[in-house]
Amino acid sequence: PVSKGEGSGVVCGTVNLHGAFTMRVERVGGETALAQIVRLVREAQSSKCEVQKLADVLSGHFVKVVLSISIVTFCTWLAVSHTGSVQTVYFGATLDPTVFSLVFAMTVLVIACPCALGLATPTAIMVGTGVGAREGV
Repeated sequence: PVSKGEGSGVVCGTVNLHGAFTMRVERVGGETALAQIVRLVREAQSSKCEVQKLADVLSGHFVKVVLSISIVTFCTWLAVSHTGSVQTVYFGATLDPTVFSLVFAMTVLVIACPCALGLATPTAIMVGTGVGAREGV
């Protein structure tokens, strides 16, 4: 509790513990402190910070690079398996060279998935927003 005296300002949520008092309303609606806090939180959540913008750009380029590497992997294994210098055996089963090559291409896609980057940035921003709100920023 914060003690208030004559001429002190009060804000929404102020609790009067002793007696009665007269107050003058100076701000209403969108001008109140609560309305300003709500507006600032909405703006913060609707706009992207620089880190999130950078992560989005990098994710876009990363996807193109990973797809290119996956295609090169597929073509390389397909060429090598058609020469007969590699056995197309996968977990004890002999596969068609195309299917055998596709296994390696899909492995590259699964392992290099940019999902972690795409999910980590918004999560970190939400945690930062929560910590900032808790600390009164």
